[in-house]
Amino acid sequence: MNRTQLGTALRALRQASGREAKAVARGAVMSPSKLSKIETGKVAPTVVDVERILTAIGVSDEVKAEYMAAARAQATEATAWRLVRRLGHHRKQQQIKALDDASRVLRVFQPSIVPGLLQTPEYVRAVFGRKGLGEDQLSRAIAARLARQSTLYDAAKSVRFVITEPVLRWRLVPAAMMAGQLDRIVSASRMSNVDIRVVPLDAPQFDVSAHSFVIRDDRMVTVETVHAEVAVTDPRDVEIYVRKFDGFAAGALFDDDMRHLVEGIRDDFLREQESAS
Repeated sequence: MNRTQLGTALRALRQASGREAKAVARGAVMSPSKLSKIETGKVAPTVVDVERILTAIGVSDEVKAEYMAAARAQATEATAWRLVRRLGHHRKQQQIKALDDASRVLRVFQPSIVPGLLQTPEYVRAVFGRKGLGEDQLSRAIAARLARQSTLYDAAKSVRFVITEPVLRWRLVPAAMMAGQLDRIVSASRMSNVDIRVVPLDAPQFDVSAHSFVIRDDRMVTVETVHAEVAVTDPRDVEIYVRKFDGFAAGALFDDDMRHLVEGIRDDFLREQESAS
């Protein structure tokens, strides 16, 4: 079936389940009007849309696999950041949380900034503050990103991070706030279901860290580029990102060695702050 036919089939599934459209839309983190447009074929659903709708309906694994296979017929999709701005960054964060909630294993590679799941409130404000949002939109975006961090406290999930050392030194916030951000990373690294690794600058490298990406289980990768977020679901392409993640993880510092590096950079920030005061 094509994407338009898929929308009609999703409506049939929802009606068969007895669930109201508003309830499914709420569970899928989308507006009722968007769900209606998908179901009536006016809007072709993305792979992410289909997965959230199926999860909200509560279909069996067999049915979900069948419909997801149809959705993956076009396995790479891009959503321009200008469309995210129109939607609202807080809504985008809610959508990401829904994807995280549906995943058992998260693998996050970040060569640019501290991953959102590890950011302090001050760091989050600095990240979203660059986007020219009004104060209300900014506050809602910050709150939504911080709400996502509940994922870290779900012991049933495995959350793995690989961060490059320049991320720890990139000054999005003043020195004292950077020190607090690095303390947050060290603290999170002690959680039993969280693995944080740092690729040090002085280690020989055999790959290039082109951009950040998140692997959810082994079924989906989201990639952040300058102009858009790209969703990848073809298993062959997902495997490329898994290998890239594993390659960087193998050469990264972890546990006490990682904490020693992070704490050393933190102490540099603290000394800088003290000398400036």
